[in-house]
Order: sequence, then C-alpha cells, then structure tokens
Amino acid sequence: MKSRSIIYTTILGALVLSASCTKLNEEFRGELEEGSGGVVDPAALLTSAYSAFNTPYQQEQRWVLQEISTDAAMAPTRGGDWDDNGMHRSIHLHTWNADNGYMNNTFVSLGTLVFNATNVLRFNPSEQQKAEARFIRALAIFDFVDLFGVAPIREGTSLDDYKIPPRVMQPAEAMDYIIKELTEALPGLPAGEPTSAYVANKNAAKTLLMKVYLNKGTFQNRQAPTFDAADMNRVVALAKEITATAKYSVSPSGRYFDNFAPDNDSKSTENIFTLYNQNGVRGGNVDRTWNTIAHYNMNPGGWNGWCTLSDYYDKFGATDERRGIYYNYPADTTSNKSKAFHRQNVGFFAGQQYNWTTNQPLMARNPSNAPLVFTREVTIRTSGATLETAGIRPLKYAFDYASNGQRNNDWVVFRYSDVLLMQAEAVLRGGTGSTPAEVLVLVNKIRDNRGINAVGGLTLDLLLDERARELYWEGWRRQDLIRFGKFLQAWQEKAADPDPKTLVYPIPSQQIPVNPNLKQNPGY
Repeated sequence: MKSRSIIYTTILGALVLSASCTKLNEEFRGELEEGSGGVVDPAALLTSAYSAFNTPYQQEQRWVLQEISTDAAMAPTRGGDWDDNGMHRSIHLHTWNADNGYMNNTFVSLGTLVFNATNVLRFNPSEQQKAEARFIRALAIFDFVDLFGVAPIREGTSLDDYKIPPRVMQPAEAMDYIIKELTEALPGLPAGEPTSAYVANKNAAKTLLMKVYLNKGTFQNRQAPTFDAADMNRVVALAKEITATAKYSVSPSGRYFDNFAPDNDSKSTENIFTLYNQNGVRGGNVDRTWNTIAHYNMNPGGWNGWCTLSDYYDKFGATDERRGIYYNYPADTTSNKSKAFHRQNVGFFAGQQYNWTTNQPLMARNPSNAPLVFTREVTIRTSGATLETAGIRPLKYAFDYASNGQRNNDWVVFRYSDVLLMQAEAVLRGGTGSTPAEVLVLVNKIRDNRGINAVGGLTLDLLLDERARELYWEGWRRQDLIRFGKFLQAWQEKAADPDPKTLVYPIPSQQIPVNPNLKQNPGY
C-alpha cells in the first residue's frame, strides 16, 4: 500500500499543446492558475504532471511506438478487429506516415507532460517539488527526441503568450538541456528506494542520465551511432553510484514478477522509478497489459489482440522464469491458487489455456468447439480457424483479482537490472571504471537469478538478447534495436526497411500547422 497521500487533479494539458494560440487555451490557463480563491497549489499541479505519464506509458501511445514497431510485439488485424485503417499494422511494418493517430496522440501526450511539469515551476514550489517537476520534464524531452528527433518546449514568455509558438530543440541541444536540468535537480530530489519509486528521486535521475549518455551519439546519428568514451565512462560511474546506495538488488530466483505485482511498491527490490496506481486514489490504464492480450474467455476476458513473435519467444530457454511461471501472489483470489491448480499466470502464454476456476481446458468463442490454443504461427492479418488463437501472448503485470476496479500494480519505468545491463554495455563500448570481468559477473547474476546458465564472455549481440529477455514489453526495445544497429533489419512479418527515414518517426501532420518552428523529418 502506498504511504504517500496525493490529491488527484486532472489537467487537460493536451488542449494546451495541440493548439498554440486559441482562446480556449487562454481561458483554460486562466481557470487553472486562479484556482479556488486565487490560490494555486503546486502539489496538485505536480500530481497532474505525474498523472500525465499514464496515457503514453501504460501500454499505450509511447509504448506502442517503442514495442509494436519491433520484433517483440505485434497487433495483428483479426478479421475486422484491430484494423483501425491499418494504424497498428503500419507501425509493425514500418510503413507509417505522418497521419498515424498513435504518433499524434503520443506527441500531444508528451507535450502535456512538458507543459504540466513546467507549470509547476511557476507557482513557488518547494525545492523538492521543483526538482521532481524538472525530472518529469527531462524524461518527456528525452522521449520526444528518441521518438521524433526533436523536442518542443514552452518556456519564459511563451508560457504567458500562446501566440508565441514553442521553441524546438534539436538532439544535441536537448541532451545538453536534460543533463543540465537533472544535474541541477539532483540535490533537491529525495534519495529514493523501491518502496517509494513512484516519486522522482536521485537514482531515477541518475538512471535517466545513463540513458542520455548511452544514447546521445545515437540520437545525433541514428544510421551510424557513436559512443564517446567520456559518455560511456559517465554511464559506468552513474551505475556504480546507484549500486553503492545498497538500496537495490536483482530480484531473487522465482521473484522476477515481484517487480510488476499488484503490491510491487512493497516487494520489488529493483524498481527505481514507477508510475503510481492505487485503486480509488489515482492511477492509469495498467489494465491494458491484460486487456490487449487476453482472449474473451479468459478470466477476466480481454480484447484478444496483441502478441509476440515466435523468434522473440525462442530467445528464452525452457528454464527461464521470465518466459512464464505460476506466480504465487496475494492478489490472486482464484482457484488457481486456492485449489493449487498452479497454472501459469504470468509470462508468455503459449499452447492450451485453462479455466482457473475449473482447471478445465478453455475453448475459443468462435467456433466454440475449438480449443483455445495460442499458436506460434501468426500473421499480421489473421482469419479463419486461427482468428482468435494466433500468436503467443505476453503478460508481465499479474492481474489484481483482489481489486474490483483499477489495478494496483505500479507501472515500471526504470529498474535496477536495466542499470546493470547499461553498465555492461558501456564497458563493451569502451567505458572504463569497470572491467569486462566485473560486468560479466553482473550479467551472470541476472541470468542465474532468472534460472539460466552463466555465459563465459560478453558480446554486444549477446547483451542485446539479454536486454530482450530481461526488459521485454517494458518500452525499450525500439531504442535498443536502433542503438545496436538492427532496427532496419527484416524480422517476422516485416521486410527490411528500404529507407533509413524510419529510424525516427515523422512529426505528426496535425502539429506542424500550429507550430511553425517544427519542420518535417527527412523523407516524410
């Protein structure tokens, strides 16, 4: 149970970003700033800034662009379902254009984050509130550059006059901006630990700095990423600083899914920064992690949609707990636990599925006499007998049966295992401060705790596969593939990209008319 009491306030920041000079924006801003009795509560504004993460991150928008564009995830069209004028297919196939709804929605949501965080700074926040807001803004700017190659921001006079369009930072300027913001914010941030990971903290800021230094050369030249030795040294040093706090450890054998459980705020040993979800208090759409993959006849029923590809699934060995286990956790109130059926309830669902009340095999809905067997084979357009069954379905966030409504699993943004894997990668890319032998021990610790054999040495290809296993469906796969030079390659249901323009998404066509400082990315 979360210990921090936070008032939930909804801020319609999307309205503020999506149009740059309308009367609606001016009226909205006036209402927001005057508040009740002319007093503006920076704590409420900060809560709104945190809450603005929910839509782009929790298996929506940003997540879709980062995962469904890769070999890790696909949203196949199932008959007439999941068609949406090809919006999902184009993301997996890399055939998108500037009119794709996911891209515009993500752009608006990230802009809302930037605006809401900046707005906190205008109303005399405490030093900690100011530092938290600067962290939130820095993370949103990082995502902007990662996805779209630029970062629009309102500051100074443009916050007071919406006729002034947001300025637009290019990658080098944006990375310098983030580094400066986080460096200045660090003293004001709390120390942080897994039980309060939903509050921006020093280790979250250091983890974001690691990602900035690791990706800085990639963002400036995606076709030929560079890795400056000084930047890699900073990645290693920051990782060691996080480890030196002794607040985090790789989750022990059998407890990988503690990091994503309904009570992950109290039991995770790894979570560094998460998004707050508590039933009846505030939170986001973490239930999409179940709804997007579950068949209608599962408990609870879902939308029978998204899946992974068999080549990705095959990266996991049979003993790797990340591939799927029966996970015993308090919020499981089903017979699967109480009657000790112990059917797999997390990980990758493949093959015959079972009713967790009766322990009998589940059947499909149409035809109802067909066993519900999730198959390895899946095409981007499915039909016929496999319409409901094609594709292996991943689930990391164990369903919260004890809650009647919104699930309580905090959404994971940064984890300690990612810190260790980034440290190892930086060493392989020329960083000093740790030796190859030292980081091999770190990677093998992760592997051992997940139930797979140690390796005798590290290569970049091996490390990329380890990141695929450890961080699947956490929203980092696209960024990893680009940094490792593999995003343009062919994989199941996607041909090799004929044009490197897809290394960055287009600026949404709806955004360019409202901000003349935005220029379309090359090739679109």
